[in-house]
Amino acid sequence: MTVGHVNPLLLRPLVERVASSNTNDSTNQPKNEARREKDFNAPPQRPRPDVSPIQVAGGDVILVAKSDQFFTPAGAKTLRAVVAEIEALPHVKNVMWLERAPPLNLFGLADPILPRSSSTQSQFDAAKTKALSNPLVSGQLLSQDAQTVLLMINIDWLFVMNDGDCIEALRNTAMQVVERQSDVKMQFSVTGSVPIRLSRSSSNRRNEVRYQVIGYSIALIMAFVLFRGLSSVLIVALAPTFGVFWTLGLLHLLGYDDNPFNAVIVPVLLCMVGFTDGVHMMVQIRKHRADGKSPRDAARQSIREVGLACWLTSLTTAIGFGSLALAHHEVVREFGYCCMIGVLMTFIAVITIIPLACATPLGRRVHHGYGKNLVDQNLSRISILIDLVLKHSNMMSGLAVLITFILAGVTLQLRPDERLTSSLEAGSESASALAHIDKAFGGMETGQISIRWHDQVPENDPSIGQMIHLMNKLLRTEPSIGNPLSLDNLVQALPGEGDLKDRMSMIELLPPPLKRAYYDPESRFAKVGFRIQDMGIASYGPVFERIEKQLEEIQQANPDFRLSIEGNAIWRWKNLYQIVVDLAYSLGTASIIIFGVLTVVYRSLRLGLISMIPNLFPLASTGFLLWISGQNLEIVSVCAFTVCLGIAVDDTIHFLTRFREEQSKTGQNREAIRKAFIGVGTALVMTTIVLVIGFSTALLSDSRDHRIFAMMGILTISTALLGDLLFLPALLLRFAKNPLNENNQSDSDNASSNTV
Repeated sequence: MTVGHVNPLLLRPLVERVASSNTNDSTNQPKNEARREKDFNAPPQRPRPDVSPIQVAGGDVILVAKSDQFFTPAGAKTLRAVVAEIEALPHVKNVMWLERAPPLNLFGLADPILPRSSSTQSQFDAAKTKALSNPLVSGQLLSQDAQTVLLMINIDWLFVMNDGDCIEALRNTAMQVVERQSDVKMQFSVTGSVPIRLSRSSSNRRNEVRYQVIGYSIALIMAFVLFRGLSSVLIVALAPTFGVFWTLGLLHLLGYDDNPFNAVIVPVLLCMVGFTDGVHMMVQIRKHRADGKSPRDAARQSIREVGLACWLTSLTTAIGFGSLALAHHEVVREFGYCCMIGVLMTFIAVITIIPLACATPLGRRVHHGYGKNLVDQNLSRISILIDLVLKHSNMMSGLAVLITFILAGVTLQLRPDERLTSSLEAGSESASALAHIDKAFGGMETGQISIRWHDQVPENDPSIGQMIHLMNKLLRTEPSIGNPLSLDNLVQALPGEGDLKDRMSMIELLPPPLKRAYYDPESRFAKVGFRIQDMGIASYGPVFERIEKQLEEIQQANPDFRLSIEGNAIWRWKNLYQIVVDLAYSLGTASIIIFGVLTVVYRSLRLGLISMIPNLFPLASTGFLLWISGQNLEIVSVCAFTVCLGIAVDDTIHFLTRFREEQSKTGQNREAIRKAFIGVGTALVMTTIVLVIGFSTALLSDSRDHRIFAMMGILTISTALLGDLLFLPALLLRFAKNPLNENNQSDSDNASSNTV
């Protein structure tokens, strides 16, 4: 059992020897099945010919050309010139476009798609009709309306000098050719796997400074409004500023620059987290200074009173972020590492810079305006709400537990989803070009149905052709599946009539590179390719499920064949459940660890359990709002949920810490709750306002992921304050045990409140 947990591979040789030596009847069937599967996956019976299969889909970069003049003398000439000049670039290896499509004729003769420039317009019109009937061209390299052409460009990375070589250099070269032709109108845009990755990275770098400035500016403005003193504003702002500065420098040093969340989310997030703890520290320092203490004594006393709570909030927040290390997605793991590092660096900045600055001449007037800000002046109105909650503590406690569990149950109904362009700017060139490909070609991303057959099935057997035809027909029944392509389409384009099963011999008439792209007789393998759109992989879930179900039924009726749907999109769909698993592991692990930390620190299992409800309530509320608004669970949602857990627990910790202090002094839970709110209520409201406005800055981002993250942060932080004001006091009064009263003063408090 131990070896199975540590390294199961250690037992594999022993298991294989036992299995091979066991020849009783009870194991004959599994052995036969294993042998049969081996027959399907046996190595090639003879060497493959030295032929490189042609690829009509793919390429490092896709140059999208749009025009209504492709099938005109001037347009054809210009398009050929564009391809020639692009291929002349040192970093371009080759370009696959409609002119490079292999000929589909019985003799293998060259058959250009575009006529010579000296041809008449009627010849071009005939060529257009012929091109739209060519399965290698229509829907693959040329749109059905003949107004979009795809140039599949492969890059020679040895000669790439900068990112612009893969985007601007290609587009500009094409535009310069068109500009020399006054009578031709063509538009070009660039997309593909490489431009999408580069566009995402460029957007992150471009937004990094912009949103740091926005975040810092809003923090300063809000601090000035709340503290009503310039010196307090500057000192509080120093902590998150240094924290972000140290963190970004360390992240650059560690090589985490390209993570899509680090440029915008991490600086704003750390700014808000640092400002939150800074506000609590500054409120205490201002209070002691207003009471007449010296700057050093006020700073020293504030560290003793708030330092533990700040450390706990930083620790639990880091735990929330660190739990993302359990995720399988690399971006999520890196984001968790970066946030964890940032939170700890920010804590160091808060606990050192603010007290030191307050003890300098800059902090001489930090207490001016104390008690006169908007929050302090209106705190008594919020106190009425606390009294009302305490009066009905039994009912509020029951509602807290019931509502949290109901909302959590609804949150579990969220469906996972993912898009290629989620982290791109909505109007970016790569995203716009990809959307055009989705519309004109049925999608940029590709998948395939793989067909394998038993080694007893003869090469070019009619049953192989029948199976390929059946797969082609199956895919065409799904509207969201774009342009299936296989031997069936290619043979149908050849002269003659009949289904593929009756024309298997004609496969040999196809050009070898084309034949090998869809049919490998030595490996007993064939495929049917197709395209899918970037409309969210979750929307393809029912489609892939229907296809897989039908493949199973067909395979049962044809035991000599093995059928499977494959490709990157299918892999992402099948592993989407891992997003939910990651979320469950992250939240579950973080919740358990945070519960354990609070239980140990407060030396109370009751307080640890009580803290769970106000911490889970904001997450469940946010998940519920996502569900009713029709949103799905994406990678950014997984990050946001875990991040928000780390932030939401901060206010709870500050409240509980002050409650324990007051409880030890007063001996009564009701009075301790009131004094705890008076002590930390100002900071709770201030930090919530700052956090909500800070997260709002990310709503200005062009990235859809950043906006989703910001919205979830706003919802979670807002509902966290409600949980701390409505549920936490009721739960403390109802369940918290007073260490000064073994008969549990909270029970007598409840009895008196119910009498009232």
